[in-house]
Parts: sequence; C-alpha cells; structure tokens
Amino acid sequence: MLMPHPATLRGLVEEYESLMAHEGDQGDPRTVRRAQDLAYTLCVSTGTCDVREALVAARRQLATAQAAVTAELCGHREGTGTRLDSHGPGANGYAALHEQ
Repeated sequence: MLMPHPATLRGLVEEYESLMAHEGDQGDPRTVRRAQDLAYTLCVSTGTCDVREALVAARRQLATAQAAVTAELCGHREGTGTRLDSHGPGANGYAALHEQ
C-alpha cells in the first residue's frame, strides 16, 4: 500500500479534527462538504473504510514516522536499536576495517 507523506497526513488529520471541533459550523454546506472530502481522503490514505479507523491508522503511521526520524537523528538504525557508528558485528567504515 502506498503511504502518504507524514506532513500531508498530519495536515489532513489536523484539518479534519479542527472542522469536527467546530460543530456549530456544520450548517454551512461548504464545511460539511470539506469534512466529507477530508474523511474520504483519510480513508483512502490509510486503507480504511471508516473515518474513525482512518484517524487511528493515521495516528499510528505518524507515530511510526516520528519514531523513525527520531532514531535517525539519534544515530540508530531504524528498528534495530543499533547505533550507526557502532563498532559491533555488521559495522562498516573505518572501524570495521581495522577490527579484522
């Protein structure tokens, strides 16, 4: 399944939640239509059929994306807990050449 860019997905979630927070505006046909469009787009983007499921899936995807960025910034390989500058098995670069 194609995954939307985290910034795009975050924007969709934020806009949808903002519209839903202002329920008093639901009488405006443009607001109703925009909420429907956002719900549809969230469902398509997350591979779900219900906007509540789409929001859960979107939050999960955003958390995963954030964890990957954080791990990269901290110098860890994604999902391994291994530092990129590690000198252990599977390390590469200068240190790995001189450990043999």
